[in-house]
Amino acid sequence: MLAGYHRRRKISAFWDCQATPMQAMLEYESYTLKIGSMMGTIELYSLDTPNGQKIGIALEEMKLPYSANVIDIRQDDQFSSHFVGINPNSKIPAIVDPDGPGGKPISIFESGAILMYLAEKTGKFLPSNPTERWQTIQWLFFQMAGVGPMFGQFGHFFRYAKDKCEDPYPVERYTKEVLRLLAVIEKQLTDHKYIINNEYTITDMAVMPWVVCLDEFYEATDFLGLENFPQIQEWVELCLMREATRNGMTICPFPQLGEG
Repeated sequence: MLAGYHRRRKISAFWDCQATPMQAMLEYESYTLKIGSMMGTIELYSLDTPNGQKIGIALEEMKLPYSANVIDIRQDDQFSSHFVGINPNSKIPAIVDPDGPGGKPISIFESGAILMYLAEKTGKFLPSNPTERWQTIQWLFFQMAGVGPMFGQFGHFFRYAKDKCEDPYPVERYTKEVLRLLAVIEKQLTDHKYIINNEYTITDMAVMPWVVCLDEFYEATDFLGLENFPQIQEWVELCLMREATRNGMTICPFPQLGEG
């Protein structure tokens, strides 16, 4: 049983993808009024990609009530008028919290911003010690600016664009950068149980799914020699020993094509 209140649904079937921006905004405002009465249930719009999994993990670990809405990016759900009203950049994940600052609804996009918002809201997984707090934030930005974009580009060219790009340069470039970033994480974990000392934080929630992705999504374990990063392997296992973390990685699964 997942933490708090949770329901999963696919939403593209009833969202009008042809609405104008003004129609989208009016629809969104009407929607936020409706959810305001849902006893503080956070609406999550996501998919179980590494970026999406971060927020599922946070919601489960923080034991917040939420409702999970699957945004199937393969079916262009992210361009529906409703979702554009929540995130004008049409990227997952995004949340709507009916109990935001001042008790008013707020929508937030960008996974790093969502993690910080949820940590601030609950007072969890972001250290109160000023030094450790800023260390956590800087390593979160390290993931946002480095790990996510570089791992993602590697995966695109290594697995998904094999038949579209014969030039070896993209794979060579992003392989080198992935290995460099893995070495940075490996070094950080040498004297730390988690990325920030011995405390599980939103930074671990942000980085770990991307490391798992190299194996499970991109099937690049042997190619990258992930066994050469023993501290990372141990840290991933430690993170995945947490039941809430494991649950959070599976709350917005990819629908079977043609489903719904």
